Amino acid sequence: MLVLKNKGTNSFLKSEKKSLYRFFIPYTSILLLVLTLLSVYYYQSQEKLMLAQQRASLTKYAYIQTKRLKVLHHFFDDRRDYPRDLNFKSAIYDNEYHQIFSLLEEKTIDFDQEIYLTKNHIHFIKILDNYYLGAKYLIVEIKDDGLWRQDLWKNILIYGAVFFLLFLFVGLYFAKLFLKPMRDSIVLLDRFIKDTTHELNTPLSAILANVEMMDTEVMIEKNKKKLNRINIAAKTVSILYQDLIYLTLEQEQKNDDEPILLQELIENRIEYFMILAESKNISFQTHLSSSTLYADRRKITRVIDNLLSNAIKYNKREGTVGIELQEHMLCVWDTGIGVEPQDIQFMFDRYIRFNQSEGGFGIGLNIVKSILDEYKITIEIKSEKNKGTKMVLRW
Repeated sequence: MLVLKNKGTNSFLKSEKKSLYRFFIPYTSILLLVLTLLSVYYYQSQEKLMLAQQRASLTKYAYIQTKRLKVLHHFFDDRRDYPRDLNFKSAIYDNEYHQIFSLLEEKTIDFDQEIYLTKNHIHFIKILDNYYLGAKYLIVEIKDDGLWRQDLWKNILIYGAVFFLLFLFVGLYFAKLFLKPMRDSIVLLDRFIKDTTHELNTPLSAILANVEMMDTEVMIEKNKKKLNRINIAAKTVSILYQDLIYLTLEQEQKNDDEPILLQELIENRIEYFMILAESKNISFQTHLSSSTLYADRRKITRVIDNLLSNAIKYNKREGTVGIELQEHMLCVWDTGIGVEPQDIQFMFDRYIRFNQSEGGFGIGLNIVKSILDEYKITIEIKSEKNKGTKMVLRW
């Protein structure tokens, strides 16, 4: 009983993990986008704050340089040296934005802004009231040491990481809270399946044994038809029972791998399912070549049974089930109801059913996928609504 409990718990944890991934991928993406936008806004606001703090110094430098230009303008015949300063560099431009003289290290000038940041410098543009030396614009340049930027990135990384982890844990808490009803439902369904499996064993075995022992030679035709319907119903339940047994008990057993003659096994399973196919007038088209697979016969039988069972169950009346076997490839197709292309990715999820009119718990293909993954066998599904489904296994 402990094994069953652990397996059910592991099964749920896998399902819950998948749901959490589906939630956290878009959630994390949105969270990173929001934090990035906030970081950009914070960076821009801090840049504006830094420029505002530098404005006073730059205004003072511009005032000093304007006075020097005024002196040079009035005494231009006696002195021709452009005024320089150790604290800043400057340049003058005329009203057509043509350079008159420049000591700037950064040559690109943005005349639409009063103060702005370039790669490594800060520029301040002052419009001169008097055209000293023919200049309309005075540009003052100081070097940006970048210390404010280092502190800014440090704050962004530290606070960004803190807020990211905080909202990640908040998202995890709410995700688990929202998943609780699903968790409770899955636990309840697992318990129901185990109880159902236990209760089915005795009556199902009795029905199948008695049907096999019936002497149909002495029966009238009416009773033969009734017995045939009982046999069909019993085998339908038997297929479900075998899946439940595997799910709750057998998948924990150690593998007993051996060379399996797939052609022989498939022919045997077709014969078993023939009575179910005949009940819907479904015909088989087979092309079976010799092929051997080294695996556990019990598990491979479950794979083939589920593929054939689904091909019959979800087929149309008077439809066709095709089986093609080649070396390293098995293809099972049908002319049934099919599924929408966007639903194919969910076909292996446990308890997922796309047709509510047919019975079952939605566990067959989940079992198939787990067995195929164990033996590294790939499965490709092609399906079209109302036209059929094709499943191709390769190993």
